[in-house]
Amino acid sequence: MTSRRIVIQGAAVLPALATFGPGTAEAKMKVLKGSVSYRERMALPDGATVRVQLLDVSLADAASVTIAETVITPEGQVPIPYELHYDEAAIVANHSYAVAARIEAEGRLLYISTTRHAVLTGGADDTDIMVERVAASSAAPEGRWLAEDILGGGVLDRVETRLEIGADGGVAGSSGCNAISGTAMIAGDSIKFGPIAATRKACVPAVGDQEQKFFKALGLTGRWHYDAQRQKLTLSGQGGRTLMVLARIG
Repeated sequence: MTSRRIVIQGAAVLPALATFGPGTAEAKMKVLKGSVSYRERMALPDGATVRVQLLDVSLADAASVTIAETVITPEGQVPIPYELHYDEAAIVANHSYAVAARIEAEGRLLYISTTRHAVLTGGADDTDIMVERVAASSAAPEGRWLAEDILGGGVLDRVETRLEIGADGGVAGSSGCNAISGTAMIAGDSIKFGPIAATRKACVPAVGDQEQKFFKALGLTGRWHYDAQRQKLTLSGQGGRTLMVLARIG
């Protein structure tokens, strides 16, 4: 048996939930049921949490969109059952959807799903999620970084585009004009940035152009490589294309 926190609907669902009133149909809630497991014969530490998300993964060159999420505090060991409630109105025909999971404890990422578990395709839903243990080496992207090159075009002088990656996957920094925040999912040498939020300060055209390239590079990133001797972090995308090179500043 598990104890669950409240299910949080993703941003794509909020408009439908916010328009209840006379003549407005209520959201039609559906549920996906499955389990989260891992292969290691290891007990989870006290206080570990399991986060399961329903994602719209339709766009290969953009970050996935969270449709629904639930966080579980397991009372037993794996397999850990879950129920993921979502609004049927948020599901778009011809889009691709998948469920993903991660296990955390004390702000540290312990396990994460690394393969796609497709759901809502018209066939059987792949809701039993196998997560992989995060290698200690995955901590290398953590820290504060200064961009030296973005999409092969260098960077502007006296404009600091900074990226900060925390031990918990939290992302912060500056595009060179606006402050940013978000999350990153890291497993081995793979890294995927979730939706990035930014302030809305007006930028001069050249800085605004660099900002857009910075956001594009983050959205396309799939791998990281750290050169310890040069203290440089390289983010790459499909086919190994270098998207950004950053220098460690902390």
